Amino acid sequence: MSTNPPKLKIEITSNERLKNLKSAFETKYGESPLFYAYAPGRVNLIGEHIDYCGYSVLPMAIEQSILAAVSLNNSGKIHLSNTNPQYQDFIVSCSEDITIDKDNPKWFYYFLCGVKGIQEKFGITRLAGMSCVVDGTIPPSSGLSSSSALVCCSGLVTMEANQKSLSKVALAEICAKCERYIGTEGGGMDQSISFLAEKGTAKLIEFQPLRATDVQLPEGAVFVISNCCVEMNKAASSHYNIRVVECRIATKMLARARDLDPSGLSKLAQVQTELKASLEEMLALVQEVLDPEPYSREEVCKVLCVTPEQFSTELLSANTQHLTHFKLHQRAKHVYGEAARVMKFKSICDSGSAESIKLLGALMNQSHASCKDLYECSCPELDQLVDICLKSGAVGSRLTGAGWGGCAVSMVPSEKVESFLQAVRNAYYIPDPRRAAMEKQSLFVSKPGGGAAVFMEE
Repeated sequence: MSTNPPKLKIEITSNERLKNLKSAFETKYGESPLFYAYAPGRVNLIGEHIDYCGYSVLPMAIEQSILAAVSLNNSGKIHLSNTNPQYQDFIVSCSEDITIDKDNPKWFYYFLCGVKGIQEKFGITRLAGMSCVVDGTIPPSSGLSSSSALVCCSGLVTMEANQKSLSKVALAEICAKCERYIGTEGGGMDQSISFLAEKGTAKLIEFQPLRATDVQLPEGAVFVISNCCVEMNKAASSHYNIRVVECRIATKMLARARDLDPSGLSKLAQVQTELKASLEEMLALVQEVLDPEPYSREEVCKVLCVTPEQFSTELLSANTQHLTHFKLHQRAKHVYGEAARVMKFKSICDSGSAESIKLLGALMNQSHASCKDLYECSCPELDQLVDICLKSGAVGSRLTGAGWGGCAVSMVPSEKVESFLQAVRNAYYIPDPRRAAMEKQSLFVSKPGGGAAVFMEE
């Protein structure tokens, strides 16, 4: 397998979406695109909110993606346009510093995150002028990684336009880092699967160092994605970063309880590594050390021997400065439990057991319960949808993505797929006119897709 994103020759006329994008580009700029770049969304099968804690996750790429048509120009500017008319055009100079407004997460700022990441990686003082039209088929704020796919596509576009070369792993790491310009403290799963995905297989993504291992999903079951139709924008709200902060504080509290220096530790996985403990032992440590009652700022400062000023600057992020209490026990218990479920999921897939579908379904159900009760990242609509999916024939169903809205992923025996889809339609979508209008792009079977690529017209 090549370590760099593939460059493929493609017959545009044989692909309806590319054909439409080319036509939109020509209408907008009066010329044909020089190349196209593609980055897929993803569904995380298990391993929610643990990548930023240093633990492995198990996603697969989906067919829905971000696709960009690009040409070079001599205007000294980057022109950005979107096929969706609700997203406004944007122009930025190639010679000035790119500024990204964290308080106003517009679509083009995500694109500029990728541009800025590549610019900084190579120290490019003057970027190539580009004209771009972007087309997205990933429902926004649905937990299927539309924003990260846009950043990845932009990073790939900028690298190609400026005649640079990077491996998939390097691109994934740069795009994970540069998405933080918009204020999201993610862990790197979304960018990693977008670049490292391969058709027909899910991936176990491990971090430090970043690597991806094939996971063959069992025959006889398919994964169905269903959108609860509640949107949650990670960069526009503080829910996501609050959990990152709570895990960071829990890391330091556990380290202090075992006489480790907390100053160099920021991820829960690092405490486990330092203690040379198993995940079961870490769960026992959480039970022993962390109080189930929320901790106040004062209590945390006292245990960690830090001043209130240090607490604010070293432990909190820009959009979590308002927090007064922190649920450390529940968050750490979810992370260590979920990390164990990911490894069990992979081991069941590897075993090829006749019971694998049933066993994997049970793990998915446990994962949703933990996300709902310990991590509190679900919402009533998602819980209702997961419940409907289970009653409609799924062996396992859970929220996927950041949560607080977005999608559920369900494992459904192949022979029950049609009856499952109809039952979910009837129970969740059809009774509500707004959901019914969104149903076509909200309920679909997904197969593991390929990773990011550059296309040239034949």
